[in-house]
Amino acid sequence: MNIAFSPCPNDTFVFHAWVHGLIPGAPKLDVTYADIDITNGWAASSTGPEVLKISYAALPWVLSEYALLPCGGALGRGCGPLVLTRGSESGSVDPQALAGKRVAVPSERSTAYLLFRLWAAQNVPGGVGEIVVMPFHEIMPAVRDGKIDAGLVIHEARFTYPTYGLSLLADMGNWWEADTGLPIPLGAIIARRSLDLAALARWTKASVEYAWANPEASQAYVMQHAQEMDPEVAQAHINLYVNEFTANLGDDGYAAITALLSRAAYEGLVPAFDLEALKFPV
Repeated sequence: MNIAFSPCPNDTFVFHAWVHGLIPGAPKLDVTYADIDITNGWAASSTGPEVLKISYAALPWVLSEYALLPCGGALGRGCGPLVLTRGSESGSVDPQALAGKRVAVPSERSTAYLLFRLWAAQNVPGGVGEIVVMPFHEIMPAVRDGKIDAGLVIHEARFTYPTYGLSLLADMGNWWEADTGLPIPLGAIIARRSLDLAALARWTKASVEYAWANPEASQAYVMQHAQEMDPEVAQAHINLYVNEFTANLGDDGYAAITALLSRAAYEGLVPAFDLEALKFPV
């Protein structure tokens, strides 16, 4: 079975057991490791892998072909994308200073960018200037070096941005949670609707539960793909992004996804779609 997910610690931690044949009855996986911008594009094509990790913001484009699995993804609290600028004093820059500026984002269909657009509509009169899409790991160096004015960052950047001499302008997660009271929907696991979705959900949840029960088993695999990340940062990344919603979206998870995408559709930021398509087929 073909699957594509990022090399980030939360994804490799979640899928370690399945990738290594430790889930009884689960098919062998042919894994492609790819940045979220790439997987978002693959999902929208007719030739995408059978199972993928994509941004929740990309779901409206793919729900006719793919179903959202109720496990394996990334939602949570206190884990939202950050807007960073140069400087060492967090909160010293007014959000209105982004008006007309160049801002880097990790994907035009990323949840991070969707949250940023909703936030900017309230906080940046006249809007930002140019949006530049680049791989998430290139954004902080670009801000540091003055190639762009600000960057929207995800993943472990939340732990490492001070080492680049950057400051926090705004936390999209804090804004979303204060605005809605709901967790932040970030990354989704999707599978082609033609597959045995119930079995896929069982195998994915089993891989999550194996990872929690055997945390040391995945360490070498996680660090192999962690792009020279410090082990402590990798563990902090896992602790933040692999949580109760990874095992089961539950009512709060589905409420958060519905709130984000219905608001985005109302604002014309994503295509209109049937909200019922978000529910897991039973």
